[in-house]
Amino acid sequence: MTPRQWAVRIVNQLQKAGFQTLWAGGCVRDALLGIEPKDYDVATSATPDEVQQLFGIKKTLAIGKSFGVITVLGPKSAGHIEVATFRRDGGYSDGRRPDSVEFTDAKEDALRRDYTINGMFFDPITEEVIDYVGGQEDIQRKLIRAIGDADQRIEEDKLRMLRGVRFAATYGFEIEPKTMVAIQNKACEISAVSPERIGTELRRMLGHSGKARALRLLIEGRLWEQVLPSDIASDFDWSDKVGLLQELDSDFPTLLAAILSGSMVTASTLQDSWRLKNDEVVQADWILANEEKLAQAIELPWSQLQPLLVSPHASKTVDFLQAKLDSGSVADSKRLANSIALCREKLALDEAALNPSPLLRGEDLKELGIAPGPQFKSILDTVRNKQLDGELNSSEQARNWIIDSKQR
Repeated sequence: MTPRQWAVRIVNQLQKAGFQTLWAGGCVRDALLGIEPKDYDVATSATPDEVQQLFGIKKTLAIGKSFGVITVLGPKSAGHIEVATFRRDGGYSDGRRPDSVEFTDAKEDALRRDYTINGMFFDPITEEVIDYVGGQEDIQRKLIRAIGDADQRIEEDKLRMLRGVRFAATYGFEIEPKTMVAIQNKACEISAVSPERIGTELRRMLGHSGKARALRLLIEGRLWEQVLPSDIASDFDWSDKVGLLQELDSDFPTLLAAILSGSMVTASTLQDSWRLKNDEVVQADWILANEEKLAQAIELPWSQLQPLLVSPHASKTVDFLQAKLDSGSVADSKRLANSIALCREKLALDEAALNPSPLLRGEDLKELGIAPGPQFKSILDTVRNKQLDGELNSSEQARNWIIDSKQR
């Protein structure tokens, strides 16, 4: 059974029991946009107790019962589906969740949602769209518009500001002017949202093909400077990065490095405020630390370039440099193009050619009568550099070079 089939069965069972029951929110939006929904949410006039009674205690989870939500457990192939009772929300003292809920009807439930494109219902039995908020029209107009009063919607849940940007960027929509003004006016209150939720939203929007639009809207909505740590100067012209992101198709850490490039901001400084993963920080900061070196690859001796190219982050850095070249944001494009070509040529080598085994190791130095100590690393590094630059081609040559050096 597919998730869709399971969602239809739940609606059918509740309707047969006499309850108005519909699909709600994102699955309706996606279906109208021609996108296969990833999951399905069901809204119903049945109370949580009635939902549990109908499907059975063992087949349901009551984790969200205080908000009118019961999770109905389906077959393994179908997954679980949240069934929410139609409700209106009380106040939002924490700027994220309602202090209380009151069960009501479908229209009232639609009016408490965030954006019109998320406020529609669909009856999968009659195949009828129920739209109290003008969501269908806004989809046609490619518009993200808050339901009712935009200031109130955002005051209730500050995360809605980032969600609005993400929806606009993901679907190629624009944000309706009054909604954008409300976002701009409330942007400084995004701190009410947890770093985990902020990081999740930013990762989703910047990791999507609409990432360039997302950054533009974050800047326009005055959110970008608010999601950066307060001690980071905000006078950097971040808008210059929009064109670069348009050219770059890569993973999130590389995109993050591309945005931060030239700003004196590192991924490490964002780790706590965005809850970045350690491996994301390591990759982004490596790219930031080494992009200029790889951009000058044609001018570097192989002994300096090779240690960079054996890094697991080298190819991503080259991709970033290629996007930088394609976006026309570099002064010396010929040098950069030649450096990129050289890096790609070397990265295409097999492992033995790109990273040959060292000619000598510590045990070899001991056999030559060199006592272990700080000089070991210095000698081995020098031998390695000469090996890479073609000055020493065998272990015997390396040994003779050390012997000759000792005699001098």
